[in-house]
Amino acid sequence: MSIIPDIDLEKTRIDLVGFIKSKVSESNTNGIVVGLSGGIDSTLSAYLACEALGKENVFGLVLPSATTPAEDTDHGIKIAQNLGIEYEEIAIDGILNEFLSMTRLEKNALAIGNLKARIRMSIIYYFANQKNYLVSGTGNKSEILIGYFTKHGDGACDMEPIGDLYKIEVFKLSEYLGISEAILEKPPRAGLWNGQTDEDEIGMSYDLLDQILYLYTEKNLKDTEIAEKLDIPVDDVDMIITKIIRSKHKSKVPESPKKTII
Repeated sequence: MSIIPDIDLEKTRIDLVGFIKSKVSESNTNGIVVGLSGGIDSTLSAYLACEALGKENVFGLVLPSATTPAEDTDHGIKIAQNLGIEYEEIAIDGILNEFLSMTRLEKNALAIGNLKARIRMSIIYYFANQKNYLVSGTGNKSEILIGYFTKHGDGACDMEPIGDLYKIEVFKLSEYLGISEAILEKPPRAGLWNGQTDEDEIGMSYDLLDQILYLYTEKNLKDTEIAEKLDIPVDDVDMIITKIIRSKHKSKVPESPKKTII
């Protein structure tokens, strides 16, 4: 059983919809572009955007690569069709392969995975610029806190509607909104390389991760206190704390040194 307090799902829905409306209105833009990965985060973000702005003001992009599971591409397309939003499917392998051919560097799975995320975001922003739309982020609180996103890739956006929701809260709100069980039951994965899943890469389940994050960031408990409360090795807690510390730069504006005044 999770120790994280339950959120008011209806109030959260209303608040997130209002947030999206206000951001689009403040920016004097016409709508929102959402990258549809076929996963739960982007699906929830698209649902909220449609409720906030109307389906005619939401545009979806499905951007598969060779390592994207076919199921995820199918889900991304079906989400767009079910919501009734305009969308495009664009395979990114041509761009990716041209880049890799041009640079002629030794292949590195992590670097290529990050490059895929940055190619996708470049395409998303191109469409957003063309349409005078904002780009909706699809990051949740759990992944943002530990830096589980690509800087200037999926971490680049104009707003993060679900950025204060832990992953388990994303699941709860998605279920509340009636999002398909096929999306809810699928293991979270970025598809940046074959066989990748989020929980394997993070090193633990989202349920445990969220509880560690809650106790550390909101209750200010020490690593030993968290380990004792959750009955887990302190090394597991320290692994997550290290991720938080090392990834802080990802969410900050790049720093500049201070000039000296004579």
